[in-house]
Amino acid sequence: MLGLGTAALGRPQYINIRTDKNVNPHLEAFKQNSFNVLEHAYQLGIRYFDTAPGYGLAEDLLLEWLQTKNDPTIQIATKWGYTYVANFDANAKVHEVKEHSLEKLKEQWEVSNAFLPNLKIYQIHSATLETGILNNTDVLRHLAFLKNEHNTQIGITTTGSNQLEVIKKALDVSVEGKQLFDGFQITYNILDQSLEAIAKELVQQDKKIIIKEAVANGRIFRNSKYPEYAKLYDTLETLATKHQVGLDVIALKFCQQNIKNSIVLSGASNTEQLKSNLQVDTITLSEEEINLLKTFKVNPMEYWQERKQLAWN
Repeated sequence: MLGLGTAALGRPQYINIRTDKNVNPHLEAFKQNSFNVLEHAYQLGIRYFDTAPGYGLAEDLLLEWLQTKNDPTIQIATKWGYTYVANFDANAKVHEVKEHSLEKLKEQWEVSNAFLPNLKIYQIHSATLETGILNNTDVLRHLAFLKNEHNTQIGITTTGSNQLEVIKKALDVSVEGKQLFDGFQITYNILDQSLEAIAKELVQQDKKIIIKEAVANGRIFRNSKYPEYAKLYDTLETLATKHQVGLDVIALKFCQQNIKNSIVLSGASNTEQLKSNLQVDTITLSEEEINLLKTFKVNPMEYWQERKQLAWN
């Protein structure tokens, strides 16, 4: 299943290697483009939309768009824990501020709850061991309250080289004898395949798996800055030609086939990218092709160190 992530729709800058240099900086034009992408996604069959307050205008735009629909099949996932502060300034030194406090949870829930009843999963944005969020009894109890009160699932999103450690700890979190977390939004792609070590356990426990950054923030596209990926680029381009699709489709299909029953997020910022991404349902990679792509995985420490060097584009 393909879902739509809205990070690129709510703010003109994101951590990536942006190939689209024609992003309109004017607010109204930017908003109109985002509405067009949301509507196209819906018309093309997407029903899962992922957003966050840290994604600039994304939550507000998605809520405004949702109000044009009366469709209970639309699933909204949002998060709490980050605040967007760049104010559309590409040169801002700080784009988002992280805060995993009970006060921030309550503050952001007052906005996010407007998505009910379509709000199906509420997530801790970038849960880490460093913030202590998975040991914060007050926050965990309040999340359990929201879960019971509004019949919404509770999840986490993970980032960094120790994703597996965070996931394992989250699986052990219980409130009043009941496991708290139902969903796990995890970075997974051809380069960082660490999710595979715990995917089977998540499936056995009937957890929702959402895959983000399937195109590795643009690093799967040929780039002279990464000569070490030359063979990967050659392989992806060969497969894309064989299957008559874009490189993005090969990357998305790799995730979809390896992590069964997961929701793979498209990060499309325009309708052309979206249409390309949706061709994922038109192909199937052979076992040999999957195994070939698996040979390009890198050490998670190296992957995330490289990601830290990416600029806000």
